[in-house]
Amino acid sequence: MNQVVFEIIIIFLLLIANGVFAMAEIAVVSAKKARLRRFADQGNSSAKVALELAESPNRFLATVQIGITLVGIFAGAFGGATLAAKLAVPIGQVSFLAPYADKLAFGIVVVVITYFSLVIGELVPKRFGLSNPEGIAMAVAKPMNWLSRLVGPVVSFLSVSTEGLLRVLGFKQEKEVAVSEEEVRVMMQEGLRAGAFNNVESHIVHSALELDQLPVREIMTPRPKVIWLNQDDSHDQIWHKIVISNHSHFPIYDGNRDHTVGVVSVKAIYANLAAGVGVKLKDLMTPPLIVPESQTVLQLVETFKQSGKHIALLADEFGSLIGLVTLNDVMEAVVGEFPSQGERAKPEARKRDDGSWLWGKQRCSDSLQNKGPREATPTAPRG
Repeated sequence: MNQVVFEIIIIFLLLIANGVFAMAEIAVVSAKKARLRRFADQGNSSAKVALELAESPNRFLATVQIGITLVGIFAGAFGGATLAAKLAVPIGQVSFLAPYADKLAFGIVVVVITYFSLVIGELVPKRFGLSNPEGIAMAVAKPMNWLSRLVGPVVSFLSVSTEGLLRVLGFKQEKEVAVSEEEVRVMMQEGLRAGAFNNVESHIVHSALELDQLPVREIMTPRPKVIWLNQDDSHDQIWHKIVISNHSHFPIYDGNRDHTVGVVSVKAIYANLAAGVGVKLKDLMTPPLIVPESQTVLQLVETFKQSGKHIALLADEFGSLIGLVTLNDVMEAVVGEFPSQGERAKPEARKRDDGSWLWGKQRCSDSLQNKGPREATPTAPRG
């Protein structure tokens, strides 16, 4: 009886070993390499080893399969050769089962071992591995790495065999992308459903990911809506356009609007007036930044960063100016359109059930005014 208990304990230990291999396999495969790399950069040696295993799937998977195969062989040997023979004795004492005692005992042992092999050796460990893949991958990385070196020749032979068969089948491994845009979108959707992100954050991320595909012409102010200043206009004409437009920057042309010679800001004009100096657009304007309409918004952002300008004129393939775009337009492409000053100040009344009136936007405007003065942000020339 003691020998039977000992053999059962050996089988359960083998099943637990099988579970460790299965847990290690699913953890390393499922672990996010970006997280492992971050831990490795922080000095975690286990994370570095786990990352090496994840980036060498042939060596790691071969090691796991060798371990699982050996465990299965020993478990089958103990179960089929010893337990089945001992179980056949009491079954043979039943007269109508005696002719089938050996087969029944072997079948019962196989079914029981298979059941515990699936539960203890596969399903439960894999659930553990999926629950914390990075942590478990780091915990088993060094033992698995040591085992792979121990059985190095066998692992090398299996890896070469695997690569050879894959080549015969015409399999070509594509270059792995650490994180794709689609994965980021999916993670944002999952985070939104889980409550980790709100709708605004999700919208901003999705919009930002589209900047490299969004043409600048999609967010520009069309040429007919741009307020232009003639460098030869009188002070009164210039000031009239500035006052009625409520904009902060204006393109300046000489002769016709296709001959744009500069851009002037209201701030520069105010500074000269405050100093008592006459307004001369030729002295106040800065060289215009002209970009092709085919440029993407992401490229425009880089252009703004390199040039130090926040306003650009768009030219078509023939060199004609077709519109104007500002950094404010880029921000609206990411976070959504901002209401104009007039829209923010416009009160919106709603009659309630008790007959009273609720002024929604007026209250919002009042609350903003109670926060004290804020620095004004210049707006782009829009019609």
